[in-house]
Amino acid sequence: MNSTVTTPRPAQAPTADLRPGDAYVQSFARGLEVIRSFSAAAPHQTLTEVAGRTGLTRAGARRILLTLQTLGYVESDGKLFTLTPRILDLGFAYLSSMPMWNVAEPVMETLVEQVKESCSAAVLEGADIVYVLRVSTRKIMRNTLGIGSRLPAYCTSMGRMLLAGLSDEEVLRLLREAPLEPRTRHTLVDPQAVLAKVQQARRQGWCLVNQELEEGLVSMAAPVVNRAGRIIASINISGQVNRTSPRVMQETMLEPLREAAQEISRRLAGA
Repeated sequence: MNSTVTTPRPAQAPTADLRPGDAYVQSFARGLEVIRSFSAAAPHQTLTEVAGRTGLTRAGARRILLTLQTLGYVESDGKLFTLTPRILDLGFAYLSSMPMWNVAEPVMETLVEQVKESCSAAVLEGADIVYVLRVSTRKIMRNTLGIGSRLPAYCTSMGRMLLAGLSDEEVLRLLREAPLEPRTRHTLVDPQAVLAKVQQARRQGWCLVNQELEEGLVSMAAPVVNRAGRIIASINISGQVNRTSPRVMQETMLEPLREAAQEISRRLAGA
């Protein structure tokens, strides 16, 4: 999926109803809050800005930043703090610990060769999807989302497919907690209307979203399931409407997409 109107969204902070207990390490939680305060919108921050975004005192933010700097996860020019590439180690630990992505990549590459459109994989985190794998075509696109990028689930094909793995009550709770914004004139922003689309995706086993995230962008997703049949990820193919209409995408690419998702699921079952 590609977009010119979105940037990677920061991870959601822990919900307010979580109460620290004996097993809760507050300093560690605050360190994660400091890391999450950096984003595409705030890649370089002063000490005051970090403190403001995290709700920490300047002294507390300073201790955490200096600790992260000592460990090599943050660098500073004396005024501005910036994350270093070493922060990717944290995300890579997740990717390398999951056999899914090693299993999925060759299948997705074959799919891209077959349909000549980009293919992505994502998982659900709260009300967002997080990109964990992407295989692009050689076509020049306006902006390519990368691994770790976040998009809202309510207006994306992979998001609705992943929401289909939840109960209707869970879906509505997430939709009511997340701001449903009209990304385009086509975007559904009524929770019940989105739920109906999620239910449709659950019944048919695939989901197509036409220009709800970005004008001109169409995408179609299918679920990846575990041995128990639970949806654990989703893969999609995406393209531009002026090149591939929703009808053509469904008629010519749905079966290859579903077969790829099923093949990934089968390989995971044997992993």
